[in-house]
Amino acid sequence: MSSWRAGCGGTRTSGSGVRAGETDHPKGGTALRSDTHYWAADWLAEHGASVHLAHPLGNNWGHRRVKNDQRDAEDLADLYRLGRLAEAWVAPPAVRQLRELVRYRAKLVALRSGLKAQAHAVLAKERVSVPVTDLFGKAGRKFLDDVPLAAAYRARIESLRGLISTIDREVAIFERDLERELGDVPGYAAIQKIAGVGPVIAAIFVAEIGDVTRFASPRHLASWAGLTPRHRESDPTPRSTAARSPSRAAGSSGGRPSKQHSDRPPARSSEPTTHGSQRATGRAQRRGRSLGSPSRDGSSRSSTTA
Repeated sequence: MSSWRAGCGGTRTSGSGVRAGETDHPKGGTALRSDTHYWAADWLAEHGASVHLAHPLGNNWGHRRVKNDQRDAEDLADLYRLGRLAEAWVAPPAVRQLRELVRYRAKLVALRSGLKAQAHAVLAKERVSVPVTDLFGKAGRKFLDDVPLAAAYRARIESLRGLISTIDREVAIFERDLERELGDVPGYAAIQKIAGVGPVIAAIFVAEIGDVTRFASPRHLASWAGLTPRHRESDPTPRSTAARSPSRAAGSSGGRPSKQHSDRPPARSSEPTTHGSQRATGRAQRRGRSLGSPSRDGSSRSSTTA
């Protein structure tokens, strides 16, 4: 019970108590919070409970002053009893194991990238310019063997190279495990027919999607993957905030080329005017007065009531 907190799951009984596995809902069932360990869901399912995993973003928890495990369990039970519980998919054990392989490989690759960045930083401290594209390729390794470094920097570079080699071996092991696990999966081979999708990306797709039949349509799958942005503006015309090319930006001012991308210079007036007189004329039109207009004797007067 230490890792499965009392409030991570619960059902509402007729009294005020909250107990896992008991409910007055006609269908029965147990609602679990999304931070619950999967072994709890497996244990409940083995003992005949109908497990429902609450979606962390799909349920409205309201504005509560008190938030603890007991209140969470009561709210989950009430939402389930009223038929308002937004549920997430409970991945079966086989999919969870596949995800463990994929995600751990990703962590190893991230660690390796950090170690490589450290090696570049050490060379920068010694003002060493790297003449190759891949510092850890064949030419890069020869360069690291011959480059002159101080004793402390040389020791760190060799340590980083050893760690990177170890992680390379571990990544290769997990990639072989993934190939063995997914060799007979039809979707794994089918998705690699897409241009740019190789064995690693295909394994990520298969592991994270799981049972593709849980999606009602391809649109639901694309929405789950975050590939269908919504239009959340009152204006019915979608307006993208992404950077646009100059040819598209020309239509941002009512179909006329903007000043920044115009091919023609602005036309010049045949009558020379000054900025001061233009501003004075504009103020006169707004105020209903003649500012700076010439008098009969040719002099300028400051203001005259119209």
